[in-house]
Amino acid sequence: MATTLPAPASGSSPIRPSNLAVRPFFEDKARAFWILQAAGWTGYLVLRTVSSISNGFTLQGVISTIVETIVGYCITLLLSVLYGFYRGLPRITAIILTVFTLGAATFIYALLDTFSFSFIKLSAPGVDVKLLIGALFLNFTVLAGWSALYFGINFYLIVEEQIDQLQHLETQASSAQLAMLRYQLNPHFLFNTLNSISTLVLLKQTERANAMLSRLSSFLRYTLANEPTAHVTLAQEVETLKLYLEIEKMRFEDRLRPKFEIDPAAERARLPSLLLQPLVENAIKYAVTPKEEGAEICVTARLNGDRVRIGVSDTGPGLQPTKNRPSLSTGVGIANIRERLQQSFGTDHRFELRAMPTGGFGVEIEIPFQVE
Repeated sequence: MATTLPAPASGSSPIRPSNLAVRPFFEDKARAFWILQAAGWTGYLVLRTVSSISNGFTLQGVISTIVETIVGYCITLLLSVLYGFYRGLPRITAIILTVFTLGAATFIYALLDTFSFSFIKLSAPGVDVKLLIGALFLNFTVLAGWSALYFGINFYLIVEEQIDQLQHLETQASSAQLAMLRYQLNPHFLFNTLNSISTLVLLKQTERANAMLSRLSSFLRYTLANEPTAHVTLAQEVETLKLYLEIEKMRFEDRLRPKFEIDPAAERARLPSLLLQPLVENAIKYAVTPKEEGAEICVTARLNGDRVRIGVSDTGPGLQPTKNRPSLSTGVGIANIRERLQQSFGTDHRFELRAMPTGGFGVEIEIPFQVE
């Protein structure tokens, strides 16, 4: 029995390739249709010929089977065109027309089959009613099976196409959300830095203001050069943090004491860009700013098997009952970082806030070690 796809209607767009293993074959619908049509009816011809030979080989029987297969092949080509047209009609109308077309095609197929059989094998060609009734049953089974496979394959392809579209929309939504979360960071940082530059200008400390502007331009160049949804290496993220801390050090001088302990083996690990900057900014606000002597901010990273552990801690006053420490100074909150980690790694990450044993506040992030 033939298994076919509809011949592509004019103006219809081909199904786009997908990462599903079945899709490369159906990427070109016209090619898939002709392959399945040829393979299905060839198999039908072989089975009918073998059945005919098993009942006694006759040349007339083989010719009759060949003619029957050719007629069925041509009728199913016509059915594919009609079914394709019906798909654009209202559902009830399409169902009624499909049933009527199947019945009419079965009758025509049986009529031609009966006539060709009598013409080849009988001395007096004509249409015998008994032969017609028997042919109706056989031909209905063939065409009904062909139609079922037709609609089944096309329904499957429609579902897979809708799944691909849904996945594409989900990817776009995820990328848009990541971009939104990243873009939340920039305006707040820019406002704080420009405010510091304005203060330096008012104090007529033009050299320091110029140096801060230069560092700010470098920092902004980095943020604009990277896509908001892009991942960067840990080494790049650390360099960005150092650039950011150089800007802040213009304000706090010796009160801000940054420290980096980065395992060289972990430097190639990839993470969302500017993921750690809000944590450092948070430490500056709650650890460096309130204390006259300032504080040390330590950024650590180490490779542990196939995981990377990143920590940001400070020697400030730590968690205090009167302060809601986990709320970042940018105003976007710890929720921003949690959401970016969720968007990038799903559940395959760990994010913890903790009080340091020696005083101060710390954040630890654990993510999979990914280099691409």
